[in-house]
Amino acid sequence: MREPVELSADGTDLGPIRPGDGVVWSQACAEPTPLVDRLLASSDALAPLKVFVGLSWRDLGPQIADDVEVYSYGALGRLGKVPGLRPVPCHFSALPRLFAAKALPGDVALVQVAPPDADGRCSLGVGADYLGDALRHARAIVAEVNDRCPRTAGASIAWDDIDAYVRTSRPLLEAPSGAPREVDLAIAAHVAELVSDGDTLQLGVGALPEAIMSALSGHRDLGVHSGMISDGVLDLIEAGVVTNARKPTDAGVTVTGAALGTQRLFDALDGRTDVVFEPVSRTHDAARLSTVGPLVAVNGVVEIDLTGQANAESIGPKRIGAVGGQVDFLRAAAVTGGRPIVALPGKRITTTLQGPVSTSRSDVDWVVTEHGARSLAGLTDDARRRALLEIAGPERAEELQRAESGG
Repeated sequence: MREPVELSADGTDLGPIRPGDGVVWSQACAEPTPLVDRLLASSDALAPLKVFVGLSWRDLGPQIADDVEVYSYGALGRLGKVPGLRPVPCHFSALPRLFAAKALPGDVALVQVAPPDADGRCSLGVGADYLGDALRHARAIVAEVNDRCPRTAGASIAWDDIDAYVRTSRPLLEAPSGAPREVDLAIAAHVAELVSDGDTLQLGVGALPEAIMSALSGHRDLGVHSGMISDGVLDLIEAGVVTNARKPTDAGVTVTGAALGTQRLFDALDGRTDVVFEPVSRTHDAARLSTVGPLVAVNGVVEIDLTGQANAESIGPKRIGAVGGQVDFLRAAAVTGGRPIVALPGKRITTTLQGPVSTSRSDVDWVVTEHGARSLAGLTDDARRRALLEIAGPERAEELQRAESGG
């Protein structure tokens, strides 16, 4: 067995990283922060340097030199503050093939892992998603071996596939928390009415998804197949609401790519086998998604216009989101006989989008606001407009009608 090189935890050695390399690292709670900080502090010696990262809650801007090119699939968390950020508009399901084609930075992968188990494998902890696929195409892998990283089921890497590593013992980054607003609770109640016992769920993270999961406390035998999970999913598992018992595939198992939550969630995931972490090539695979049972896919957007096309990426020139896996899951929900749902406050229904079309009108079915839920499937343009005005709320509907008439 090849033994990886141990790097000093407080040193500057970057192991196999060479000048001109493209570097990719894990996102969100799985971010290998000591390795990222070391890389960015030494970027002058590695110029020209290109990096790829997804969601980050850290303010990386001050650490990033002007000659470092930062790529991402969006502008999530605080990543939108990075000067010169280069978002790549793509479906989340496209990331594996983009790494395979070397279209994204990925010569070297920085990853946070749990210590090796008895079989010499290191769990990817709380973040498989795109990193699990990028690892397959990286020339070199540098790992943060964190003894506080939970050993989760699913994606892992062989110890002898790692080229260099640092040992750490630190708490993982936690997802920011925010109490749901009154509008979130109202939207959540309408979404819960569209969920049937035995359905499989896909949800994001944040105040609205947490409110939706709270509203599902009276349901039974729900399943989960989602790009990410949060503390709200753990609450439903512990309450016996999420059992995955009726899923045609992966029965009894919650499938996800990442965990974005608190230490309570990380502690609960350590060593358990009923929550499995897989890379994007598995969680977002269209063929597999068609087999997960009636799928209820709930996705938030920045705004939706009166034709039904949605923007999930920006407000004008300000980038705040991503295309992400929204379309991947909305289409899967449609083909599985489930419910593709877009949820947003009624005031965000507009006549003209301020940003790009992230999800085409042909992929939008159920739209839910605090004022109700309407399905746009099978409706003409005029009928879609009327349906969206109904759930915009009286005041917003009046504003929209005045705007259309030029008043």
